[in-house]
Amino acid sequence: MAEQGPPAVTPPEPWLRGIAEGLNPVCGHLLRASEQIREDSRRAAGISPELSAETAFHLKHLAGSTERLCTYAEGGDLSREQLLGLAREHEAGEAAPELLRLIETALARYERIVRATPPEAFGEVRRVGRKKLPVTLIGLLIHIAEHGQRHVGQAITSAKARPR
Repeated sequence: MAEQGPPAVTPPEPWLRGIAEGLNPVCGHLLRASEQIREDSRRAAGISPELSAETAFHLKHLAGSTERLCTYAEGGDLSREQLLGLAREHEAGEAAPELLRLIETALARYERIVRATPPEAFGEVRRVGRKKLPVTLIGLLIHIAEHGQRHVGQAITSAKARPR
């Protein structure tokens, strides 16, 4: 019988990987949530060689919504291009590597915003959507993480449910 090495050690989930030094604990936790979204997105994309339309939608929406919400967090309004992207999120076409690239770009932007947000800015008001609904900056940053977790979970579930 061949001798086997020690079992592979699975790293803990991002939120258990230590305190993000030099950051407000809220911002540090948001960065850990972003790491979790990134890792789970890769997991969803790797479950099946071909993504179902539903899995692809959730990954595409994750990237697009994160980009749009980051625009609001930065105090901006959505561009025409962002609005057109929203309308095209249900269209199929992108392969897993392209969707993962879009997610990585969106999460990198989000992480830059989180890192640049001092605690004294948490209560700043941002306006979201066509109705310009008021939210706090920290509420918006937390929502980006929550929304991302929700869609990446749905992507994993739909990928696992796809018949092989």
